[in-house]
Amino acid sequence: MLRDGKFNAIGFMPPGAYAIAEVMRSPYGRELVLGVSLACDEAGTTLSLVNGTDNTRFASIREALVDGFILGHSGDIGLITSAQRRRLPFVILENDAGPDINSIKIDGRSGAIAAVRHLTGLGHRHFAILSVRRTSGPPIVHMPGLAKRPLLAGFSLDDERLDGFKQGLAEANLSIDDVPIIETTPGDPSAGAVVFDNVPEATAILTMSDWQAITILDEAVCRGIEVPGHVSVIGFDGTAESARTTPPLTTVAQDVIGKGRLAARMVLDNQPPRQVVLPVELVVRASTAAPRAKIR
Repeated sequence: MLRDGKFNAIGFMPPGAYAIAEVMRSPYGRELVLGVSLACDEAGTTLSLVNGTDNTRFASIREALVDGFILGHSGDIGLITSAQRRRLPFVILENDAGPDINSIKIDGRSGAIAAVRHLTGLGHRHFAILSVRRTSGPPIVHMPGLAKRPLLAGFSLDDERLDGFKQGLAEANLSIDDVPIIETTPGDPSAGAVVFDNVPEATAILTMSDWQAITILDEAVCRGIEVPGHVSVIGFDGTAESARTTPPLTTVAQDVIGKGRLAARMVLDNQPPRQVVLPVELVVRASTAAPRAKIR
């Protein structure tokens, strides 16, 4: 392998500022890595988890002993040049980086629209939105009434989902400008407390990941808040864990394992670049219901 310049390994770099440990704690991250691992096992190839937090990402791309990369998110577009310089195949997740770049993304906008339509169809008119904070730090609360509410470090997928939430709300004659938006890292255990403390009038909470939604369910249990009796909660990703929560989580589902497997195959096959958009599907479970007649 050394003679041929091959290492028989694929490198997976977590998205944004997230470390490997955070990926493995995440329900989404575990399923994505599982999908990559399955494809590597089938090909007799090793999977290398490349730790690339903010200060080390470019060095990791230059030095990792791998034959190709899976770059974890659209925030990694800046790393493409480094991968190209090494002449290694790679695929970027959750971003269409153009016709010359392998990419896999989900239809986040349509999934967000479906989530809002489900909730407004049940009669909800008072919402809170949990957006994904892509840098480390505590939750950031964006309350209505401000002229501009720029998110700190949203990726293109986050923007697409916000656009979907905006469109779905507009269909019900509601404005996203009137909805509190709270940025949290997906597994932040304080997320639920921040939502319930700042937006007690919300009867429905839209999130951008199952992990965020699970933190809401956990906090609801601690406070004796009934889900969906007092508040409906909807996740995003459709991880296996979302079906095991109490109550089981309504979520916008994607094939996370299949996405990981496909990403690995695209790197291993090293064929002409292609851009793949994967579908999503609303899976309705017991965490959503019509709001009570009187807001708590």
